[in-house]
Amino acid sequence: MLQFRSIAAVAALWFAFVLAGGPALAESKTEVLWLGQSAFRITTPGGKVIIIDPFLTKNPKTPAEYKKLDALGKVDLILVTHAHGDHLGDAPALAKKLKVPIWAPPGLASSLAALRIVPAKLAPRMNKGGVITPLGPGIKITMVRAEHSSELVWTNPMTKRKQVYVGGEPVGFIIEVENGFRIYHMGDTTLFADMAFIAEYYKPDLVLIPIGGHFVMSPEDAAYATNTLLKPIHAIPMHYGTIPVLKGTPQEYIAALGNTGSTTVYPIQPGEKVDF
Repeated sequence: MLQFRSIAAVAALWFAFVLAGGPALAESKTEVLWLGQSAFRITTPGGKVIIIDPFLTKNPKTPAEYKKLDALGKVDLILVTHAHGDHLGDAPALAKKLKVPIWAPPGLASSLAALRIVPAKLAPRMNKGGVITPLGPGIKITMVRAEHSSELVWTNPMTKRKQVYVGGEPVGFIIEVENGFRIYHMGDTTLFADMAFIAEYYKPDLVLIPIGGHFVMSPEDAAYATNTLLKPIHAIPMHYGTIPVLKGTPQEYIAALGNTGSTTVYPIQPGEKVDF
């Protein structure tokens, strides 16, 4: 009877695998397109499109073609790591245009809805440690810790004055796609020891890591996080060069990494993409 149950369990898993897309899905790639600063478009093996921190139209590093939001094509989901303008960016405009939700820190979601920046149905709430599957069971998105700030600066349309509102605590996201590949978008963050826990527990294959310094980790900080705390297979540096104080460069990051780790770094330019 024990053998029968084992065979049945294997058969059930195989059947689920076939329904999910089978070998074709397992062999498909995850496309990661960098759009400058912390903005990414991720296309999963099953064809779902996730936009993260879409600071595009006012981003000096975003290629001109992507400053037109229609150039993003289909979008299934928007993730925002915190309320600062270079991360929230065009998320409200995209959400309203395409009728897709923004998943963000809960305080930010509440402020977006209360200020009627987006309709409440486009600003659902979750929190750190929460796991959502809004694109189907094959894609899991987990909100995790980041160390930064997250005030929402909003211009009152009546007075034309800037006002500051709750933006929630900053976060990162672990995105697991249909074939099990895991991406850790770190958001804006400094070093914190629990990066090691995130690496041990969630086991990200790819980290999207800020290196610019001043507001986020420097190249040296990012190298320490990579070599000592995270130890991912792949890394794409981000959040540098957009404004003068973000002085860190991929070359400095790679030099600080040295030859001691096993992480492959992809120093791509805005508008370039990598398949994993």
